[in-house]
Amino acid sequence: MHAAQVEHRHAGTPHIFLIGLNHRTAPLKLREQMAQTDEDVRRALARLALDEAAIVATCNRLEIYGVAQDVEQAQADAIEYFTQLGRCTPEQIERYLYIRQGQDAAAHLMRVAAGLDSMILGEAQILGQVNHALALAQSAGSTGPVLSHWFTQAAHAGKRARTETEISRHVTSISHAAVAMAGAQMDLHQAKALVVGSGEMAHLAAQALHRNNVQAIRIVNRTYARAADLARAFDGEALDWECLPDALAEADVVICATRAPHSVIQASDVERVLAERDQLVLIDIAMPRDVDAGVRMLPGVHYYDLDDLNAFVQSNLAKREAAVADVERIVEAETARFMDWYRGRSMTPVITALREKAEALAQNEVEAALRRLGDLDAGQQRVVELMAHRIVNRILHEPTVRLKAAQGAALAYESVVRDLFALDEPEEPR
Repeated sequence: MHAAQVEHRHAGTPHIFLIGLNHRTAPLKLREQMAQTDEDVRRALARLALDEAAIVATCNRLEIYGVAQDVEQAQADAIEYFTQLGRCTPEQIERYLYIRQGQDAAAHLMRVAAGLDSMILGEAQILGQVNHALALAQSAGSTGPVLSHWFTQAAHAGKRARTETEISRHVTSISHAAVAMAGAQMDLHQAKALVVGSGEMAHLAAQALHRNNVQAIRIVNRTYARAADLARAFDGEALDWECLPDALAEADVVICATRAPHSVIQASDVERVLAERDQLVLIDIAMPRDVDAGVRMLPGVHYYDLDDLNAFVQSNLAKREAAVADVERIVEAETARFMDWYRGRSMTPVITALREKAEALAQNEVEAALRRLGDLDAGQQRVVELMAHRIVNRILHEPTVRLKAAQGAALAYESVVRDLFALDEPEEPR
């Protein structure tokens, strides 16, 4: 790039960029070290020397989206931010970072919002996190027209991906798969559920049951206090471990997720339950298994273990992956729409300057012509003025269209137009 172009870029149209790290580029230990609260993000936005800025901060990514006239300096400032968080040198942190500019940056945010860049393909949570990042930046006063339009367009891409394709329509977590398989056997709104255990998998299972409006949720755990904490989180009921046989007898759906080294529900326990009812859904997501494998042979039992659930999840992942091509087309279309807006906006100053100069020259010539033509009535004068105006419009129409569609050559076009038409030089008096 010529020096004149660099100088103009620094003094003219701001540029979009992003710099960040995620689960693909940085280890979990580093991501944990860089975890940011909302207040942390507000402080960072106030500190970054950018024209506009937003930060997407999740457990799997930390990304700065920026708008700046001096993009090199802005990126250096952003790298310094990552360096301080990582308590390391720029050389050490840069191996984990990715940097995008222009259309590549725009497309990246669209893909993030659409769920294509998530650890779990098509996850729904990231769209809310992108919207939250924009709201947080707005509350911090760090947004402007470009970044707001960029994030809004990305949110639109994310919504289209989820409504027009199957990228988010099939559960892909073991705990949610367990509830989905239970729902295939009975109406969960009328079901009584029992969760055995209180660890992470049990928590996710209880959460999924609660989201599916299960009629009643009970939690049984060897440590009652932990059962009580989990039950309280999802409007459930905690029971002592000794109550397991009675709770089993009253449940329609049982999800087991303890860390016991041996089975905690035996085939004989289930046989006693089936003496009082026709069916029972038993889902074992523990490793090693909580339920004696012999229950699979009992009539009336719908039993699923981790192998069954993994097969279900893999089938759903395949359905999501089949939707990727359609989502990529949405991302491409929404990126193009944003870039058309952005390029048109970035070329507005030079187009305005070109038109103002042409109209001023035309007006000078009209006035000179009218003086030479002598006495013309108002109608005849208007004909001359309209002729000059139409000539200006017709001459500038094609250059205006091409400037707005300049794409990657926008900076070069802008520099050339300003130079050829001396747009930055004062008009010499006539």
